[in-house]
Amino acid sequence: MKIRAARSDDLDVIKALLAENELPVDDVDAALLVDFLVAEDVSGRIVGSVGLERVGTDALLRSLAVVQTSRNAGLGGRLLAHAENLARASGISELWLLTTTAADFFPRAGYVTVNRSSASTRLQASTQFAQLCPASAVCMMKTF
Repeated sequence: MKIRAARSDDLDVIKALLAENELPVDDVDAALLVDFLVAEDVSGRIVGSVGLERVGTDALLRSLAVVQTSRNAGLGGRLLAHAENLARASGISELWLLTTTAADFFPRAGYVTVNRSSASTRLQASTQFAQLCPASAVCMMKTF
């Protein structure tokens, strides 16, 4: 597997992957892909994605998805580690996320469950927080 920066021509494939994994796609556009990574299999097919949505010195970790046929091989963890490295290298001090399906995955990587209202006002105003993720989503964060 190769993990690389997403390109604008990956947009449709990323959106299809997110939809397949029942993750929000409405606000995913070429501009957002600046801080997205994708995983490619040996044939060059995109089999995973993860992104950062920057809000000041914080970021929303989003769109972590792996195709069904590539699951349970550690790819999600590798994508997460690459995204965290990208965040650290660019001065992000806190990573936040909302999840309805992976609340058991993230604590193994050091994320803690927090009250959604403890996120900054700017994060709470993001489309993910304000519109796309339901109130029932688990809010988690990690500080670097």
